[in-house]
Amino acid sequence: MELTTTFHALKEWSVAVNALESGQTIMLLRKGGIHERGGRFTVAHERVLLHPTYEHQQSFMLKAEYADLVYPVTSGWHPETTRIGSWAEITDILPVADESIVSKLLPFHIWNEYFISDRLKWKPRQPLYILLLRTYKLPQVQYIPYLPEYGGCKSWIDLNQQVQLEGSKAVLSDDVYGKLVETIRGIIV
Repeated sequence: MELTTTFHALKEWSVAVNALESGQTIMLLRKGGIHERGGRFTVAHERVLLHPTYEHQQSFMLKAEYADLVYPVTSGWHPETTRIGSWAEITDILPVADESIVSKLLPFHIWNEYFISDRLKWKPRQPLYILLLRTYKLPQVQYIPYLPEYGGCKSWIDLNQQVQLEGSKAVLSDDVYGKLVETIRGIIV
C-alpha cells in the first residue's frame, strides 16, 4: 500500500533541508538529540516530512558555500509557522565511528571538518549515523502552525495534521540517486 499522507517529521537544520530539497545532498549526519530515548539516535520512521529548524544552526560548522545561508536566531526562537515543502524516504542508515571514513564523505554533505570532529567526539562510544534520504518535493508547500511540542532537542515529531504526499516529485532521478548511494556505500563498507 502506497503512503499518501503522513504526520511524522524529522527535524533538521533549515540549511540542510534546503540542500536536500535542491538536490545538493542526499546525506544527513546524526547522533541524536539530547532528548532521544536512551540518549541514542534511532530512526523512528522511514518516510518523514522534513521539518526545518533554526535555533541550533551554526554557520561555523558548515562548508563556506552554506555558512552564509544560516539565518541567525536567538535561543528559543521559532517561526510562527513552519514551511513544509518536502518529505523523504530514509533508504540507508549507516553507522560509522572511523573519522577517516567520515572524512572521505566530505564531498557528499554540507558540513565541514569541524562538525565531523565535534560530532565524533560527542558521545564517543556511539557511532555517527549516516542517513541517505531520497527527497521528494510536495506538490504544494504546506505552512503549519508552530506548537510547543515541536520544540526541544529531539529528532522526531508528529505534527498535529496530516500532509498529503500524492503528486510529489523526486528531487533526483532514480539513476542519479542510485549512483550516489552506490558511491557512498562503497566508501563506508
